[in-house]
Amino acid sequence: MSPAPPASDTIFALATAPGRAGIAVLRVSGPEAPRAAQALAGPLSPHGRSLRTLRDAAGEPLDQALVLTFAPQRSFTGEPVAELHTHGAPAVTAAVLRALSALPGLRPAEPGEFTRRALENGRLDLAQVEGLADLLSAETEAQRRQALRVFAGALGQRAGDWRARLLRAVALVEATIDFSDEDVPADVWPEVLDLIATLEEELRAEAQGARIAERLRDGFEVAIIGPPNVGKSTLLNRLAGREAAITSEIAGTTRDVIEVRMDLAGLPVTLIDTAGLREAQDPIEAIGIARARDRAARADLRVHLHLAGEPAPDPGPDDLPVLAKSDLAPGPGLAISATTGEGLDALVAEIARRLSARTAGLGVGLRERHARAMLDAAGQLDEARALIDIGAPVEIVAETLRRALRQLDALVGRVGVEDILGEIFASFCIGK
Repeated sequence: MSPAPPASDTIFALATAPGRAGIAVLRVSGPEAPRAAQALAGPLSPHGRSLRTLRDAAGEPLDQALVLTFAPQRSFTGEPVAELHTHGAPAVTAAVLRALSALPGLRPAEPGEFTRRALENGRLDLAQVEGLADLLSAETEAQRRQALRVFAGALGQRAGDWRARLLRAVALVEATIDFSDEDVPADVWPEVLDLIATLEEELRAEAQGARIAERLRDGFEVAIIGPPNVGKSTLLNRLAGREAAITSEIAGTTRDVIEVRMDLAGLPVTLIDTAGLREAQDPIEAIGIARARDRAARADLRVHLHLAGEPAPDPGPDDLPVLAKSDLAPGPGLAISATTGEGLDALVAEIARRLSARTAGLGVGLRERHARAMLDAAGQLDEARALIDIGAPVEIVAETLRRALRQLDALVGRVGVEDILGEIFASFCIGK
């Protein structure tokens, strides 16, 4: 990862999307931010708002803008910040950016640099930065809600609670070292073991919730499978609202896996249309069927389409049998017609119900990194408990608990995060 740019620089960028809009926001952060804003807008208070005419170095008017100034303790980055809310015409933003570029001591911001400064100045912890990244890329309501919880500090608060309780356990253990030649007021081990057991249980439960959240971030996969000509591609097109797959009365038309990503009842879902499952008629179709079986096996849910008069598939826990072409031959159970739309609302509701049930265990974690840190901390606690059971030296128990503490610190970015910062901030746009 390339080293972070100097935090002493004053940076600026367009914080809203480029292009024509009603309003554009240009952000300036750093020690020279107040001077830069005043160079364009005239005298300003350290923390306030005013409507001003922006002018370039020659005194030519650029635009009329709402100018916001933020003192360091009240700004997003923890530095002096100024925001220029101009009209959103591309010519206006380009002119203001040129005027900022001409000021000494200012440079354009890099992707994610404002947020990185917020992290370095203690305004956000690492988990909140990750939550913000996911909030900016959220496509569905479920993703928005989960990302917003983490950005609001839910994971940091939870980690702080775990850390405080683990520090209590460490303090109790280290008291037996510090006062080994004196009388310790009480037997500390029952309380230490109780703290360890409770923390380990909570960490493992939250790690499982983080794994579920990771699936929510990436999106669930729902495979549509069944024999040829049962209406798989027609169903995919109907749910997607467009002709994503070729439909034909000729069996074996679909020979590869076709994917369509969509918002299904607030959940991110990738629908997968697969080749019809039958004995292949040629080598190319055989490859498509093999791919279909493999991809369907890895999906979160499989919609088994079958026709009336044919035996319904024996469903597993992740299978949903559905009678297809119910307009031609109705039957019992969940039935649909991809041609008329009959039963599609019920199918979508059932898919959403099953996938939503999987999110019931969501915790405050969001990423695989969070799950690994929690499980590593839980593993250290399990090891500490085993050491206590066999009467290991107190110093070894204390060091094991301190290793668990370091895992919790890594969770929110207190230690050992430089190797992942580049990947995180690469996903941010310039201006954020």
